[in-house]
Amino acid sequence: MKEFVISEAQTEKAVLVGLITQNQNERKTNEYLDELAFLAETAGAEVVKRFTQKLDTPNSVTYVGKGKLQEIKDYLQQMNEDEETEIGMVIFDDELSAKQLRNIENELKVKILDRTSLILDIFAMRAQTANAKTQVELAQYKYMLPRLQRLWTHLERQGGGSGAGGGKGSVGLRGPGETQLEMDRRIILNRMALLKQRLAEIDTQKSTQRKNRGRMIRVALVGYTNVGKSTIMNLLAKSEVFAENKLFATLDTTVRKVIIENLPFLLSDTVGFIRKLPTDLVESFKSTLDEVREADLLVHVVDISHPDFEEQIQVVEKTISDIGASGKQSMIVFNKIDAYSYVEKAEDDLTPKTKENITLEELMNTWMAKMDDNCIFISAKNKSNLEDFKNLLYRKVREMHVQKYPYNDFLYQTYDSEEQETVTDN
Repeated sequence: MKEFVISEAQTEKAVLVGLITQNQNERKTNEYLDELAFLAETAGAEVVKRFTQKLDTPNSVTYVGKGKLQEIKDYLQQMNEDEETEIGMVIFDDELSAKQLRNIENELKVKILDRTSLILDIFAMRAQTANAKTQVELAQYKYMLPRLQRLWTHLERQGGGSGAGGGKGSVGLRGPGETQLEMDRRIILNRMALLKQRLAEIDTQKSTQRKNRGRMIRVALVGYTNVGKSTIMNLLAKSEVFAENKLFATLDTTVRKVIIENLPFLLSDTVGFIRKLPTDLVESFKSTLDEVREADLLVHVVDISHPDFEEQIQVVEKTISDIGASGKQSMIVFNKIDAYSYVEKAEDDLTPKTKENITLEELMNTWMAKMDDNCIFISAKNKSNLEDFKNLLYRKVREMHVQKYPYNDFLYQTYDSEEQETVTDN
């Protein structure tokens, strides 16, 4: 697997390559490359240069055109003449086929990564529990399998048989023989079967755990990666879940019991989603995402300060739909209002407003009108509007609890101050 991913957390210099296509304009490509740069930084690489090219579709042989590939090659040769500026890898914004990977590697003579292998490397770095490590390993093998490209011949058919055909095969070497490629493929398939079996056992254990959690409403925090889910988890559950301003800081699902006023419920922090998330990866993390599937309420956390937060909302909703968890009750929490910024229009500017010119107040009014009481704006970092968020969450969870468990045995009555005074007077 080391051929495909960064295996050590050392700072390597990297070059990014992206395409401007019919379905992806220049603005979107630059946003994707910004995200790719953040991924590279999280994995321990330093981005020094970006290359983009306008193509209708990616080149089936080299991803980019021959001219652009030569330009990248010339740049690498120029930079690699000096040891201080040596660039060790080129990262592509889309998943590369085995053919593309082989051809680009032969041409550029440096380590070639694609978006998928980079995400897999970060996952491998972040995985802590046996469950997460198993899931990552399975996803890595699924990625590796179609890319077994080097054919070794030392185990190829070694002599023919010496039977009726009159062959002069050597004793002990009669048989079909096997190429190294076939051996590798067989080993990987056997290993994948073992990992799937192990994950099935973990699934059974987790299913038993979920059944034993008692009569409590399950709430799952979902959202794009690096939107602040773990920070919110720490605030609500008063726990110490690892939170960092990097992508995929959380990989293992954490479940905590949270009590707001008189109401206990279960809150789970889940792995963040991202654009162009490989299907195999989603499939591998099935058991982690079971927390989302089995939740009663989804709390969708959104980074309001991100310029493309609306597309991130769509990515998350699509992923939730893909894993079969759509149709659940949900609410949106717009986080990081402290980091929100906008460009104020000049008074004499008569051009129509763009997304950059919308104030936070206008945005809040728009979404609150659209979502009714299903959305709230907070800053988990500064603890702004945290009480309002708790109250909204309490109302929603309590309503669901009363419906699902009408004969509960732990919800106690709360009284406001006026009612308490009346009771005291009597």
